[in-house]
Amino acid sequence: MIDVYSWPTPNGHKVHIMLEECGLPWRVHAVDIGAGDQFKPEFLAISPNNKIPAMVDSDGPDGQPISLFESGAILLYLAGKTGRFLGNTDREKYNTLQWLMFQMGGVGPMLGQAHHFRIYAPEKIEYAYNRYTNEAKRLYGVIDKQLGKTAYLAGNEYTIADIATFPWLRSWQNQGIDWADFPNAKRWFDEIAARPAVVRAVQVLADRRKPLHDSKAKDILFGAAQYATR
Repeated sequence: MIDVYSWPTPNGHKVHIMLEECGLPWRVHAVDIGAGDQFKPEFLAISPNNKIPAMVDSDGPDGQPISLFESGAILLYLAGKTGRFLGNTDREKYNTLQWLMFQMGGVGPMLGQAHHFRIYAPEKIEYAYNRYTNEAKRLYGVIDKQLGKTAYLAGNEYTIADIATFPWLRSWQNQGIDWADFPNAKRWFDEIAARPAVVRAVQVLADRRKPLHDSKAKDILFGAAQYATR
């Protein structure tokens, strides 16, 4: 059994989607990041960076339990465990990995900053608002150009690169994006959104997430609580 400690965010949904696509037995444990669950000692024991998601597989590579944090590492582990969604040849695998790294190093961090400065920042800072909105548009442009050449990000097969990237684009409106500017990305997005495993996965814990209006939750996520030594 795989235990996933998660919350309905883009990084959480990456792992939910992968598990649903692979058909592995799993169960989810809610880590309410607005309430500070990510700072509890039992969660830090498996996710020392106090970020969701984290995973414990009772049947690890050597038959012993293994715990992992970082969504990209979890996707790679599950791809290795199942032999799916990474590619079959070395060339396919490295192509998939470069697009996975593109998501981990660019799409996630930059779109996260776009969300923060466009939606959550306590004051509108025009420079930051414009910087991250423009970077979001640039990244969508990279994705759109690639998807004008191939069906999926890493080629003509669905891979963990698509699984990792798709959840971040679900909040396109918050990122200042007009899909009319990115028709290839929109085609890809709609196709992935309709996959049965994806439909199931994005509903995981969805009823638990509420609009972020509470000042205490904002402090936990963005204030001093985030930077305390533990």
